[in-house]
Amino acid sequence: MGRRFTQATKGSDGAGAAGPGPCAHDVHWAGERRSALGVALLLFAALLVMDAGFGRLDVVRGALWAGLGGLVFAILRPPRVCVRPGLLSVRGLLVTDTVRTDSLVSVRWSDGVAQRMILRDTDGSRAEIDPMILVRNPVMWHRLDTDARASAGRGTLRCGAAALRRLAERIDGETARSVFRVSGLR
Repeated sequence: MGRRFTQATKGSDGAGAAGPGPCAHDVHWAGERRSALGVALLLFAALLVMDAGFGRLDVVRGALWAGLGGLVFAILRPPRVCVRPGLLSVRGLLVTDTVRTDSLVSVRWSDGVAQRMILRDTDGSRAEIDPMILVRNPVMWHRLDTDARASAGRGTLRCGAAALRRLAERIDGETARSVFRVSGLR
């Protein structure tokens, strides 16, 4: 169904997830990745110490705890989001989902425990992102908003104008709060 690129399927020139222009990344991604690694290592160390304290630590149990720590890291590791003019790429642990933001068909919200914004383009590609990534990164939001407006202008964006307006209001509110906080008015 959507375009999925892995390192093995990309050409040597990196075609697939690359588009023209510079890529805007989430500025908080590295810190979130470090936090995920820290939690996984802390769990691994705690399990090793606990097993050693009970005198039950051996190679098999150590390997089991290492595997559990690796699994926790894989679950907590945030996806790497990149927005270029005309493209949005979400690189997970194994796959990269890419949508053409200049030819979006729909933008909708998936409410639940973790809120997600689901984007689909005219090619049938699909990508899910956490809307907080766009709230925290105005450059990424600006590029996506510009392309979404172009999609709406062309008539390809049939569903999702309300979702984008809601996100724009949320981002404007966060920006205003940040300005007030920095200026000392709040």
